Amino acid sequence: MNRDKIINNCRILLRAYQKGELGQTRMPEDSNPGFDDGQAEERLAYFTLPMALNYQRDSYRLWQSALMTYNDKAARDVFSVGSARGMSDDELKNKLLKHGLAVQPNRHTDIWRRISATIFENWKTFKNLFVSSEHDFLKIKDVVQARFKKGFPYLSGPKIFNYWSFVIGDYGGVSLKNKEFIEIAPDTHVIKGSVALGVISEQEAKRFSREQVSKKWRELLEGSGIAPIDMHPPLWFWSRNGFIFKL
Repeated sequence: MNRDKIINNCRILLRAYQKGELGQTRMPEDSNPGFDDGQAEERLAYFTLPMALNYQRDSYRLWQSALMTYNDKAARDVFSVGSARGMSDDELKNKLLKHGLAVQPNRHTDIWRRISATIFENWKTFKNLFVSSEHDFLKIKDVVQARFKKGFPYLSGPKIFNYWSFVIGDYGGVSLKNKEFIEIAPDTHVIKGSVALGVISEQEAKRFSREQVSKKWRELLEGSGIAPIDMHPPLWFWSRNGFIFKL
């Protein structure tokens, strides 16, 4: 299949996703409090900190736990980086465990605290991080994946960082510059969808690294007006729902 045909099919798939034609398309991150315009910092913390605990977990359960934790007034302060940074280990651990937000007591508590401390000690708030980076994806990437990498455990990894950047834009209310440089996050469903579209072959799916899959998508969509990360949700749901939508 040639490039123009694949890109056309990408546009068809994007429209189908937007029209709800791919089947169940409720994202895990839809489990959120529904922040208003005056809750920018709360929103950024909510869509960042739980993301760093999303390793080999059911994403739907993770975000349900995040919502229960946020709605619990006795536990909500874990989403304040200043408060989380200053809590005792036992207090932070117990609040993260209360509704199942953390499932690895020591490791997840450490991750949450380290990211909170990194933000508070360098920018005070997530909002200031984005302001100081001029809402530029490439500058934020340099901060999280290079200059302060050790301060952003797991979140700095390529797969989760790119997906977090997508979530921060779609759910966090941040309009990122240079969005076209956000790489697609090739999990199992994205890879299956990539094969179905003809972006990679079945043989390439078996031997390609995730970085190689991302590179194929970047090269394919260059100049098309479609950001690679925009294809993540439609590919994910298309595969997850058994490819019920036919191109």
